[in-house]
Amino acid sequence: MRILCFGDSNTYGYDPRGFYGDRYEAENRWVDLLGTLTGHEVINAGTNGREIPHVSYSRSLELRDNYIFLVMVGTNELLGGMAPKKIAARMETFLKPLLPRRKQLLLVAPPPLKRGLWVPTDALVEESIRLTEAYRLLAQKLDIPFVDSRNWNIDLAFDGVHFSEEGHHTFAQNLAKELTVCLDHSNL
Repeated sequence: MRILCFGDSNTYGYDPRGFYGDRYEAENRWVDLLGTLTGHEVINAGTNGREIPHVSYSRSLELRDNYIFLVMVGTNELLGGMAPKKIAARMETFLKPLLPRRKQLLLVAPPPLKRGLWVPTDALVEESIRLTEAYRLLAQKLDIPFVDSRNWNIDLAFDGVHFSEEGHHTFAQNLAKELTVCLDHSNL
């Protein structure tokens, strides 16, 4: 099984302690850890600053058998002031061309933000929680598998956005369990 992890800086493994877009070592990035924990081939398609792409991007993706397209983006839109419902609508537009292979899609809600350097208000934290609910409703509407990471207690760095090394380990462990359940129930 191959898993393509499409995401932003948290998928990329951005280390906020550096000044130049540094990255955690592979043994401290959730994508690499997920591969180790599951035994599957896991491909990191994370990019710093990524937002949900235009639909033309998803049309260029070709999902093959034994291939899962895991999507976890939306945090950068939140940080830019976009409302969760609008983010979910953009995600729907992005995912629609992929619906013929809907059982190979896995929509993951990013963990909630926490107060920090980039998250100065509780209102932004609340919006990140609302995004989880908006994604849950979207997954139900599109009949695609969904993972809610809200209660995983992911440790975030001082900025309130990026995973710490510990956060990457916790995220990978919880996602591996969720992925196993999805595969066992033939949802993916």
